[in-house]
Amino acid sequence: MANEVFINYRTGDGEKIAGLLERDLSHRFGTEHIFRASKSIPPGAVYQDQLISAVRRSSIVLAVIGENWSKHPELHDEEDWVRKEILEAFTCGIEVIPVLDGRKTERLNPADLPAALKRLADVQSIRLDLHDLQSGLTRIGDQLAAKVPELKAADRIPQREPEVGEVHNSVDEVRGNVVQTREFTGDFGTVIKNNQGPVHAGNGNLYHNSPHVSGTGATYIAGDNQGGVRHDFGGSRRNEEDDER
Repeated sequence: MANEVFINYRTGDGEKIAGLLERDLSHRFGTEHIFRASKSIPPGAVYQDQLISAVRRSSIVLAVIGENWSKHPELHDEEDWVRKEILEAFTCGIEVIPVLDGRKTERLNPADLPAALKRLADVQSIRLDLHDLQSGLTRIGDQLAAKVPELKAADRIPQREPEVGEVHNSVDEVRGNVVQTREFTGDFGTVIKNNQGPVHAGNGNLYHNSPHVSGTGATYIAGDNQGGVRHDFGGSRRNEEDDER
């Protein structure tokens, strides 16, 4: 039975990322499709045979590249299992994808690698950052599903194709309401369209091209006066009927 995905890693340098990859991909595609040595080799089995056999049954090898991966002297040792698994994948024509562990891990430099592994530096890599872990894991899962039909068929999170005219946006760290629409109804805040003059969208007074006049006794007249003007200076007010007596 094919594993589809073989996770290659060095204990102590990328081991945590390898575990996260195995857990997330197993949850999404099924544990039978994902091979990681410490989880997939049963007790009592000869691990050397299990490793080589698992690589050969795989469609893709994910090579976890830690920050110090290329500095390990073991890479120059022909008996090193990290090296042997990658070279076996190359020999069998199996695609190898380097997974860079975190923000600080640089792309592989062929000058830092033994001759047999220099090819790995020419392969397009993908970064998995713990600060954006779920997004990175989802992205890797999506790419694997696109490459391997068996994984796409087993995918428990099938990707839905957007309908014609459908728009997808993501919004993060927003205070208040966010709307993407052409028309809407209901109490949703303030909407202003085609305004031709001053607009007041908050609390307090609005003054536009006019002085700020207030208080008893203040009078302000602007434009043509078409009627009488009454000026109130405060104090007691007489009843207008008294003036007629």
